[in-house]
Amino acid sequence: MATKTAAERRDEARLAYDAFLKECPTHQLLACVSDKWVSLIVCALGPGPMRYSDLGRKIPGVSQKMLTQSLRSLERDGIVTRTVTPSVPVRVDYELTGLGSSLGVLLAGVKDWAETHFDQVNEARERYDEETTAA
Repeated sequence: MATKTAAERRDEARLAYDAFLKECPTHQLLACVSDKWVSLIVCALGPGPMRYSDLGRKIPGVSQKMLTQSLRSLERDGIVTRTVTPSVPVRVDYELTGLGSSLGVLLAGVKDWAETHFDQVNEARERYDEETTAA
């Protein structure tokens, strides 16, 4: 039996990824990128870099704790870069990486879909609620 290189083993593992399986690393990645705050942060950074405070204003409702945790997670995953500029006060900018931009295209599509179809979804919810209450 031939010995496989590390690259060959990684390629085989990549083919075996199955996000439906809880123990698969892609399952965890999917959970991360489908998080509401992560989606909104990535969409907000789509047009270009933003300061931390600007992100907080762009996404009302996100707490400082959640914004910080989400940005750290995105930075760790290689989706966002963080640039610190020494000044008083210190300036911190966040920007999508190439990987983040490719994700941003997908998440912007989901965001646009939600904004476009909310009325239809809301009508369906109301119908459902009326039917289940009447039953």
